[in-house]
Amino acid sequence: MKRLAAWLMSGVVLFGLLALLWLPAPVLAAGPRNIADDKIAERAGKVDLNNCSVRRFQDYPGMFPTLAGKIVLGGPYSSVDDVLKLDLSERQKELFNKYKDNFTVTEASIALNEGDDRINDGQYR
Repeated sequence: MKRLAAWLMSGVVLFGLLALLWLPAPVLAAGPRNIADDKIAERAGKVDLNNCSVRRFQDYPGMFPTLAGKIVLGGPYSSVDDVLKLDLSERQKELFNKYKDNFTVTEASIALNEGDDRINDGQYR
């Protein structure tokens, strides 16, 4: 009786594995997606002003941490130029315009702003 049960169970497992091979690829790809990864891909290598932390501005000399903090706390933005509406000094406006091509704006996402801790998001070099 044990052998019969083992044979039946192995047949069920084998049938299940074969069924996975026959399923079309889109059925498997339609599973749950990581929203954060989709959002990161959307910014195309640029700094997303609505979804980044202050640390993302470290690559731009003069912006970290003071100007970066103003930008992060001043959002959300509908365009990159909305940053210039903040209370910035002339030097800060010059710096922002210097690096403006490295920034983009996408809709703010809770997946990247959870906890509203955009000053220190816990990511270190």
